[in-house]
Amino acid sequence: MKTRAQAALVIQQVLDQGQSLSAVLPAAQEKVAPRDRALLQELCYGTLRWLPRLDAAVNEMMDKPLKNKSRIFHYLILVGLYQLIYTRIPAHAAVAETVNAVKLLKGTSLRGLINGVLRNFQRSAEVILLRIDRVPSIRLGHPEWLTKRLRQAYHDEWEFIMEANNQRPPMWIRNNSQRQSRDAMLARMADVGINAVAGEEGEDCILLERPCDVTKLPGFEVGDCSVQDGAAQQAAALLDPQPGEWVLDACAAPGGKTAHLLERQPKLAGVVAVDADENRLKRVQENLDRIGLTAKVIHGDAAAPEQWWPEGQFDRILLDAPCSATGVIRRHPDIKWLRRDQDIRELAELQRRILNALWGKLKSGGTLLYATCSVLPEENREQIRAFLAATKDAKLVPLHEQDTPDCPGRQFLPGEAEMDGFYYAKLFKL
Repeated sequence: MKTRAQAALVIQQVLDQGQSLSAVLPAAQEKVAPRDRALLQELCYGTLRWLPRLDAAVNEMMDKPLKNKSRIFHYLILVGLYQLIYTRIPAHAAVAETVNAVKLLKGTSLRGLINGVLRNFQRSAEVILLRIDRVPSIRLGHPEWLTKRLRQAYHDEWEFIMEANNQRPPMWIRNNSQRQSRDAMLARMADVGINAVAGEEGEDCILLERPCDVTKLPGFEVGDCSVQDGAAQQAAALLDPQPGEWVLDACAAPGGKTAHLLERQPKLAGVVAVDADENRLKRVQENLDRIGLTAKVIHGDAAAPEQWWPEGQFDRILLDAPCSATGVIRRHPDIKWLRRDQDIRELAELQRRILNALWGKLKSGGTLLYATCSVLPEENREQIRAFLAATKDAKLVPLHEQDTPDCPGRQFLPGEAEMDGFYYAKLFKL
């Protein structure tokens, strides 16, 4: 019952306080027994993943919603419903443990109500779900504003995207090609019982059959491999840095792409990794230290490069722009509830300012790779199309046959080749 109570508290912190799941879950996991930590993660991720469907089911069974101080018990009911619909936990155990959690949350008077709602759902689940699933945003577990945007942008693929967002993400590994070949790493994994295959989209990509603890990955502690989604691994190859060049990785945290650039091209003159979040910059340095790599790690605003880099210009720039993160919802289901429709316009304006500022730090004859983990056109192709129209010395470098100034870049959709949603556009400075 402690696990259910902690799950309800985590959901409350995300939905009512706007905190990220990755920020609050670890502390909650410390409060339950080690054997229950995976279950707590499952309950939190799953409840947030299917929030509209669970909410709608509650609304079908309750005339008045629980509000104010009683709101925590609404979240506890959602946790109970998630177990009944989506897990293999026996129904009697799911109901009993959820109802018993009421005591820990100091709401004993609501015990009967919560028990009644969960048992009512058991009796009427098929009818309730059939009724609420008529609404696409409920059936597919997304906020209405995001559903609308995806339908407008992807007339034929919006349901595929939303369904992919609800899948459990696979685990991708980036082989360090300075240490061994990908085939050699696959063999090392096989030797320790980790089944994996070579990824199709990149020469360093490895896709695990099932996720595992990083400590079980051969050579992880010394940098022989790293955890990084296959789509994110495209950045280093697309930027294609050459020996003797200076490279800027803007908005670099947590540092996976910084490390990959250095792994692919160890003869660079130097790499500068900048990020506005000082706490997340620590992750960049930790990643570099683990692998044994060196870069200039700088705390700074990418939209004001003159404040932290007055020395000169770069040969290549990777701009992993701040974005809505709508391409990585399967890894972070709380994104659906932490983002708002109005955020997209604000993010697009921030991206525009950073892109314009960093363009001045790029040498003539240099390359800038624009990247986001978004699937929304306002942050991606529309952003780059406007930049190309307004910037005379910018030329698009096509990444595929349909990559044109009118429809620039390469958009990976969530679930495509088992990868996250990601966007890339490559620009050359005349």
